[in-house]
Amino acid sequence: MEKLAENTVIIIAGPTAVGKTAFAIALAQHFQTAIISADSRQCYREMRIGVARPSEAELAAVKHYFIASHTVTDELNAGSFEKYALAAAEEIFQKNRVAIMVGGTGLYIKAFCEGIDPMPDVPKTTRQQVIDGYHQKGLIWLQKELEQKDPAFWKVAEKQNPQRLMRALEVLYATGHSIMDYRTKQKTARPFRIIKIGLELPKEILHSNIHQRVDQMMETGLPDEVTSLLPFRSKHALQTVGYREIFDYLDGKVTLAEAANHIKINTRQYAKRQMTWFKKDAEIKWFSPSTTVLPIIAGMESD
Repeated sequence: MEKLAENTVIIIAGPTAVGKTAFAIALAQHFQTAIISADSRQCYREMRIGVARPSEAELAAVKHYFIASHTVTDELNAGSFEKYALAAAEEIFQKNRVAIMVGGTGLYIKAFCEGIDPMPDVPKTTRQQVIDGYHQKGLIWLQKELEQKDPAFWKVAEKQNPQRLMRALEVLYATGHSIMDYRTKQKTARPFRIIKIGLELPKEILHSNIHQRVDQMMETGLPDEVTSLLPFRSKHALQTVGYREIFDYLDGKVTLAEAANHIKINTRQYAKRQMTWFKKDAEIKWFSPSTTVLPIIAGMESD
């Protein structure tokens, strides 16, 4: 087992269905260490199938943090993840110089690496107002509200990402100020080394992986999982791909086949947004998920 000279977090990033889990587990087993998940939905105990949580065998093979660690009624964000992940890394460093972080939630990874500006508290009633508005009026309503009322944010917004748009709108409603007013862009130094690895595949292969994954989710009980979560459908955790579409089916708006197709389309769009985010980070070194991890590890000390 290679030894790195200082405490190091190796981050495995990339789009959904690219193969991050298997790659990260191989790396963690090599270093005999643990994994911190940087996935904003796999942390919820009630969400298993629709978030492609690692299998029981994979979770047994390597200790994971931030997997099934919270409930959908918990209010989590990048700030709370930053605190959780830093504590997890410190715990791992008590026994090992290397920790592995893996996930596709770019904002969570950024918060861990650089820190995140503290955001104002938003009343639950305000958050619910925004969620209800999105449910009733859709993505176009979110876009128009922010374009008209928060042009500074709109200029840099991920315009197809409802979670980011809802967050910005609830801050605006709660404070009367743009979320941009709370962003200082000051980076926080970390007392450990960070190595960033990105995984990518040709688009046609990634799309095939996504389609196969969605088909498998449907076969293994995604509609039943979503049905069990109907009492919590207004919670922020469930405003996500794979759940919104099945809620539409349960509401009688679409057929089950149409819902599955919408999941595939929306997941492809989500993967594209993930790649756009990660490609902006010049520190990420890109590899195919089929790349053997040992040559990558061998080059770490020379970087």
